[in-house]
Amino acid sequence: MAEADSISLAPGALHAATDVARGITRLFARNGIWCMPEMPLRCGRRADLMGIDAKGHVIIVEIKVARGDLLGDGKWTDYLDFCDRFYWGLSPALDRSPLDSEAFLPDCCGVIVADGYDAEILRPAPLRQLAAARRKVETERLARASLRRLANLCDPHTVQWGAEG
Repeated sequence: MAEADSISLAPGALHAATDVARGITRLFARNGIWCMPEMPLRCGRRADLMGIDAKGHVIIVEIKVARGDLLGDGKWTDYLDFCDRFYWGLSPALDRSPLDSEAFLPDCCGVIVADGYDAEILRPAPLRQLAAARRKVETERLARASLRRLANLCDPHTVQWGAEG
């Protein structure tokens, strides 16, 4: 979602991306998956949503609400090295047919369609297990970033100390 700022999106696209994130967050919460938006990754990218399920698997969701943004995204494969499951999170109006092409690796990517109220998994993401050491690092980074954001909400003065990620 943050990287969408550098892409020319139609009016309301940021609002639509926020709605998609909310719907997916609700779906995940009902299923014991807790996630955080805009999580910086060690590769310099930023995951739109990153979370952990009850078994400790790391999940990343890349949100797309515009066809041009979806088709022009050449960086998404970078995320695969940082998660056990990868999903595309799409608005209901977006044409999903490109995600069936080999360029989008349908055998290793799930698909979720969401609006501001709820979401539905149309294609489950297969489990592609991270090495245990990598999962530990990513889980700890996500935990620390989450705690930092929580501390900053409680006391905005703490923003000056430490960096997220």
